[in-house]
Amino acid sequence: MKKGIHPVLNKVTVHCQACGTEFDTVSTAKQIRIDTCSSCHPFYTGKQRFAQAAGRVEQFNRKYGIK
Repeated sequence: MKKGIHPVLNKVTVHCQACGTEFDTVSTAKQIRIDTCSSCHPFYTGKQRFAQAAGRVEQFNRKYGIK
């Protein structure tokens, strides 16, 4: 590897703004703050809702008279 062309990697703690979870990682940034993480995101927690998609299907069926 050439000297002087690679960024300096820092050990940083990532802070989740939504649930307060913290975990360590390596990054070129000094600090990282995120909106959601795998601990609080609905897709990863299994609390994801599909109600919006169901509403769209019903709206489509009503629009075109499909029963």
